[in-house]
Parts: sequence; C-alpha cells; structure tokens
Amino acid sequence: MTTGDVVVDVSQDWSLACDVQQRFMQRTGQDTASVRYSALCRQVRALGGDCYDFFPLTQERTAVVVGDASGKGLAAALMMASVQSSLRTAAGFTGHDLAKLLRVVNGQAYASSLADRYATVFYGVFDGGTRTLRYVNAGHNPPLVLRGDGSVEWLESTGAPVGMFPDTNYEEGAARLNPGDLVMMYTDGVTEVTDSSGQEWGEQGLVNAAAAGRPECSEDGEDLVRMIFRSMDDFSEGRQTDDATLAVLRVI
Repeated sequence: MTTGDVVVDVSQDWSLACDVQQRFMQRTGQDTASVRYSALCRQVRALGGDCYDFFPLTQERTAVVVGDASGKGLAAALMMASVQSSLRTAAGFTGHDLAKLLRVVNGQAYASSLADRYATVFYGVFDGGTRTLRYVNAGHNPPLVLRGDGSVEWLESTGAPVGMFPDTNYEEGAARLNPGDLVMMYTDGVTEVTDSSGQEWGEQGLVNAAAAGRPECSEDGEDLVRMIFRSMDDFSEGRQTDDATLAVLRVI
C-alpha cells in the first residue's frame, strides 16, 4: 500500500503483529514441585482477543492470567496486549493486593480504550508453599476446580470487566488446593461451541471432558489440554466461530 511517497508493507506489519502476540503467550511460568502449567490458545483469525499468561513473581508464587477482549481481530488483540502488559507492570508495585492490582489495570484500560471496548480477565496467584490460589475475576467465565475426588467448584466473578467502567471495585477470592486437583481457566470460545443442532457444549461438556481425560494424561497437563480440545472438536464437528483458550494448573 502507498501513502503519498511512503510505501507501507501491510503484510509485513501484520506478520510482525502476529509474531508479537504469539510471544506474549509463550509459556514463561516455571513448573515447581507442587504445580504444572499448560495452556493452548486457538484463534479464529491470525490475530485474536484471547490471551493466557504465566509469569513468576517469587520463587514460590506464580501469576496466572486468562483474558478475552471484546470483539475480534486487530482491535481486540491490541487491547488484550495492553491489558496483559498492564497486569505484568502493576504486579510489580501493588504487592499482594490483587484487588488493587485490578483497579489499577481497569483504570488504565478505561482511559486508553474506546467506549465499546473492554476485556474480561481472570488473574490468580498460586503459592506453591501453601498450595493456595488467590484470585480476582474481572467478569470472566468462572474457572473450575476439579478436585481429586471428582467434585467441582467454580471461581465466580468478583468484579466487572476491565475497561467497562472508570471506577470498579474488586474482591479477592481464594481456593485451597490439594495434590490431584485441576484448575481450568477458559474463554467462552471453549464452552460456547455448538453441535449441528445448535446445542452448546457448555461448562458441563468441559467438566465431562476433563474428568474423562484426567486418568489418561501425564502430569504436565499438556495431554489433557489437547484431549479437551479434541472433545470440543468432536462435539462441534470442527466448527469454531470464536477464539478458544484453555489454561490448566495441575497440582501435584
């Protein structure tokens, strides 16, 4: 494309943007003696509004993030990249106060985004010493905790999506985890896939797939993530209309 005397290589810029987004979702969290991390993001377009992130805070504490920006394509990808960067930055100066961290990120997102743009975010901190997950859920799909005994708990929303309102208060939740427990964080592109009749796979489909796949999967969780995506694809016959992200913490 030519603008005046300047030649703009749109394809090169687009390729660079795709590469940057993939780098944002590189697996940087460190597995420890008490937890394994695994995740997959499968987008409908080259750029999407979903993200996941794992990054170490201390030797024992690791931050976990799953987010979903409104819309699709470049605009959603830019907003999600901004939110993800804000989370990493705010984690460095808000300390252990997760509610304060999300308030800071929300304020930045609201000030820098368009009126119709927002993002749902689940932000958690896993402490390997106590096997506790502290979290704030900014309007995101409730992650599920699949206990070793087969029971299920949900980590419900504790505040509005970031960027939706200028001032939002968040509450912190906590879940004490045990060896054998799974924490599954996902975007609505996973649970809202439909079969040929229009029926949604839903949260129960995710629970069933995780329960069925857990005994056959290795400790690192990668096999389980792939198996769940295969179950989702079998149900929907490969139809995917929204970005789909799944991140799993496997407590050991």
